[in-house]
Formats: sequence, structure tokens, C-alpha cells
Amino acid sequence: QVQLEESGGGLVQAGGSLRLSCAASGSSFSFNAMGWYRQAPGKRRELVARIPGGGTTNYADSVKGRFTISRDNAQNTVYLQMNSLKPEDTAVYYCYAEKLGKLTGLSTYWGQGTQVTVSS
Repeated sequence: QVQLEESGGGLVQAGGSLRLSCAASGSSFSFNAMGWYRQAPGKRRELVARIPGGGTTNYADSVKGRFTISRDNAQNTVYLQMNSLKPEDTAVYYCYAEKLGKLTGLSTYWGQGTQVTVSS
């Protein structure tokens, strides 16, 4: 029922910026946490950033100071502002959302992924 729709990926030159968006549909309830993962060819899937409802944000060391995660709880939307992009940031970016249900427990939902390519 819950679906995550991503947008904002594309091709950008090194040093440029992109902003990714991910909107959740199919639920009128807010999520306990939302965030972004990424996976580059030949690399493991890694957590890029996470923002819980009432906690502090978390960033991968490789993106600290360059990426900023934000959240619009009213729209169930999470954003990832990416500045000073490097070729090493090239990957498929996946958004996710966590929801704690009284009967279903903790569920995790995933977007389909959006390609970010940074040219040198």
C-alpha cells in the first residue's frame, strides 16, 4: 500500500548540486524515520543520511558537510540536498521510510531508486 516516489536525480558535473525528493503515498500517518541509501557499481549499499522524527540526523562520513537531509512531516516527504558533488558520489540513490504499527510492528519501505551521475 505504501509507495515512495523519488525525483531529482540526473547528470551533473563535479562541484555542482542536486536535490533529491522522495514523497510517500498510501498512508496518512507520519513515519518514525526516513532517509537515503546509495549503491555504486561493485560497492556495498551504504547509508547516506537518516532523519528520525524526534532524533538527530545521521550522515555517512563521506558526505558530511556536503549533503543535508531534511523532512516535511506534513507531506511525508524527505529531501537530500547534495552540494559539491564528486564523481565518487555516482550511484543509485534509494529513499526509505520506517513506520511503527501497533499491530504490524516496524516496517521498512523502499523507493525504486534514482540514478545520480557526477562527471569529472
